Amino acid sequence: MNIKILGTGCSKCTILEKKVSEIVNNNSIDATIEKITDLQEIMKYGIMMTPGLIVNDKVVSYGFIPKDNQIIQWLEESKQ
Repeated sequence: MNIKILGTGCSKCTILEKKVSEIVNNNSIDATIEKITDLQEIMKYGIMMTPGLIVNDKVVSYGFIPKDNQIIQWLEESKQ
């Protein structure tokens, strides 16, 4: 599974990156986490607010920090 955190380094972006890393580690999810900070690259995903969360090249959230159970649900759905 490929997970991307989109953000230019704001506090919300940092919090989301840490939260996703902890969820992946605590749930033994086989995933690669990549942080995208380049604004041009972020815009390719069509989001206008960060942080953005991309799972297997699908935008699942942007503009807010999702709750842990929602992130877990998205990751479980992407495994199937």
